Amino acid sequence: MSKKPYIVGICGGSASGKTFLLNQLMSQLPGEKLSLLSQDNYYKKLEDQMKDEEGLVNFDHPDSINLEQLMLDVQKLTKGQSFELQEYTFNNPNKVPKVFTYSPTPILILEGLFIYHKPALSQLIDLKLFIEADEHIKLSRRLKRDHAERGYSIESILRDYEKFVAPMYHRYVAPTRTNCDMIIPNNKHMYKAIQVLVNHLRTIIVPD
Repeated sequence: MSKKPYIVGICGGSASGKTFLLNQLMSQLPGEKLSLLSQDNYYKKLEDQMKDEEGLVNFDHPDSINLEQLMLDVQKLTKGQSFELQEYTFNNPNKVPKVFTYSPTPILILEGLFIYHKPALSQLIDLKLFIEADEHIKLSRRLKRDHAERGYSIESILRDYEKFVAPMYHRYVAPTRTNCDMIIPNNKHMYKAIQVLVNHLRTIIVPD
């Protein structure tokens, strides 16, 4: 494929609905026409993460992510190149990481907290989306997700949210919304916005 992929960015706070949105897009559009690249798989190794005075890692700081490598991989896809990437398992010892192979597709969905943080990476994105939800709703969703899916204790989830998640969101993530093309509220649902996006992306896949 010689044509540069149309890159869609999906950003927003933790548990705002990024994964739900991308899953809806992936299910409603032809699978062979789009691919998903998640920032989550670019977390630095635990031994390379900075720790605070309590020995805790701030996974909600942009420095916890290898954004340079993420940008290089996006550039590979824009040049028609393929690459392999190992899944990040959120330090779950019971999960065996998968190895993903990425090849260029007409649409590339790029998802994560800090995809707009690095200007050189942000400039590669054609359509910038930002999902937002009220703080108490995001916290409720995160409690359910991290306890059930990642095995974290309720106490550690609440501690991290107060100490890292909320402050880092307001410092690094929320300010990027001003440069986005579409801001999608998701306190209850975003089905109408999803349909608008699906219809738009279909025109990218099959140009008039």
